Amino acid sequence: MNILMVLTSHDQLGDTGKKTGFWLEEFAAPYYVLKDAGHDITLASPHGGQPPLDPKSDEEDAQTDATRRFKSDEAAKAQLASTERLGSIDASRFDGIFYPGGHGPLWDLAEDADSKALIERSLADGKPVALVCHAPAVLRNVTAPDGSPLVRGRKVTGFTNEEEEAVGLTDVVPFLLEDELKRLGGDYSKAAAFQSHVQRDGLLITGQNPPSSDAAAEALLEALTRQTADA
Repeated sequence: MNILMVLTSHDQLGDTGKKTGFWLEEFAAPYYVLKDAGHDITLASPHGGQPPLDPKSDEEDAQTDATRRFKSDEAAKAQLASTERLGSIDASRFDGIFYPGGHGPLWDLAEDADSKALIERSLADGKPVALVCHAPAVLRNVTAPDGSPLVRGRKVTGFTNEEEEAVGLTDVVPFLLEDELKRLGGDYSKAAAFQSHVQRDGLLITGQNPPSSDAAAEALLEALTRQTADA
């Protein structure tokens, strides 16, 4: 099957003068879960090309087996350096979508019309969409067929207020994801800070934080398997 992974192109952490982008673990872990299951992966971002890496996710204490594997995987690094432009993506090419997080999506993908259209089209076509950590922010403007917020009444999770406070960015981010998902009417739930937690509601899969990356990708695999069985 063909899986699309959508990464942020935003690299500025608000007005702090510091850098942000995508979180390495949240890309690498799902990338290998999906690749090792035999799926073909296409990478895209709003601007195309190399998406910005959050420098904090590249520090030693943030490394995992998946991130270390990525750093020695020349083919994967070359693929990441040449992501397709999101606006050129044809949703019909893909069987499922995965959005890694990092703080970058709060600024660009949360407001991106191409991303909104991609998610709405994919769900309408019966294809699963998974998002982890801050990536559920991209659901902010996505609507259901009746025009209501997509997340209204649906089980969702995402980076918590407590976790945002723990990383010291409560007053930097454009909005707090937990509050926003609740404002939109989502049936929001969470585990303890930085513990793995995934919610699946039909074709919509959300993970709470970086440690949820593997589980969110596994949930996407399960949804794809069920999709094949039902076909």
